[in-house]
Amino acid sequence: MIRTILSGCNGKMGSVISEIAAGRPDMKIVAGIDMNTQNSAFGYPVFETIDQFSGKADIIIDFSRPESISALVPYAVRTRTALLVATTGLEQEHTELLEQAAATVPVFHTANMSLGVSLVKEICCRVASVLYDSFDIEITEFHHNQKADAPSGTALMLAKAIKDELSGSKDFIYGRSPQTGKRKNREIGIHAIRGGTMPGEHSVLFAGPDEIIEIRHLALSRKIFALGALRAARFLVAQGAGLYNMDNTIKE
Repeated sequence: MIRTILSGCNGKMGSVISEIAAGRPDMKIVAGIDMNTQNSAFGYPVFETIDQFSGKADIIIDFSRPESISALVPYAVRTRTALLVATTGLEQEHTELLEQAAATVPVFHTANMSLGVSLVKEICCRVASVLYDSFDIEITEFHHNQKADAPSGTALMLAKAIKDELSGSKDFIYGRSPQTGKRKNREIGIHAIRGGTMPGEHSVLFAGPDEIIEIRHLALSRKIFALGALRAARFLVAQGAGLYNMDNTIKE
């Protein structure tokens, strides 16, 4: 039984994870952390801060806000609790905290919990490695109107993976307005669209001489992220200290 603390439990993703975890015999949410301290409909207590929880847990799953990292990391290190962070929009200071914690406990961080997105990343890197010299690369993402960060963490993850595959030879261009002059071969265009209730859509376009390749991932519901998080949680609690991501779970 994996005893879990769910940070951001009363948010949209937290609610989905709670529902799915309730039907899993191998996982139990023992506490929730949320600014909204209304007790969960799934029977676990909810606290405003993680330090108010005095019980035992095997892992913390975080789907909240970047500012929560500064409280979760010290708790995870002090109690030797694995930490899975699926929150996007992290700043450099948050990433450094996670890296420091990984010296003591297993830490998992990713911009997108979908296994499908991880496979899309691998495919994009392969395509880029073959076509980079004659194809232009553009990334477009479309999310619901409540999403706070733009471009999405997933779009940036895809762009960075392609850039690393090409030895850093590309520059990111965020939108193209206002702008004059022709497109440069070194560019990876990144564009964000916000509206409605779309859970998430990402498209990577490779546009070359007389042909176009488009690699697209469409999230039809938030359940895919919850399922990915629970799979990653099972993986993480079996690991030693270190920094892990979705690539590790796929290889496992």
